[in-house]
Amino acid sequence: MTIGDIQQEIVAEFSMFDDWMQRYEYMIELGKSLPLIEEKYKTDDNLIKGCQSKVWVHAELKADKLCFTADSDAIITKGIIAILIRVFSEQPPRDIIDADTAFIDEIGLKEHLSPTRANGLVSMVKQLKMYAIAYQTQLD
Repeated sequence: MTIGDIQQEIVAEFSMFDDWMQRYEYMIELGKSLPLIEEKYKTDDNLIKGCQSKVWVHAELKADKLCFTADSDAIITKGIIAILIRVFSEQPPRDIIDADTAFIDEIGLKEHLSPTRANGLVSMVKQLKMYAIAYQTQLD
């Protein structure tokens, strides 16, 4: 499945909900299904800078695809990183680098987050793309 396909799936899922309380509940559910980071990777190096809550992300290259695991100490933030990991994990680094993230606006995520969470979301996207850039340079 391509990044674009996954993004469209997420847009369709979010459009099923009438209000933002239901969407928040759905995000919390997604956070519970997040592939959890191993404790040994919960280090300062893996903390995403710019997030009010703590968010750890670990990336590994497996068969030329990036695989992400993560965790957060806040339930909404955990849902946000779960969405991003669903989109970007198991994808080639080049596709992650080139990916458009307009789906975030399509589902209305940024506008329904507090300013600090919206900044955290931007930081998460930036960090996942930075991992992709780092691994892509190894592949080139």
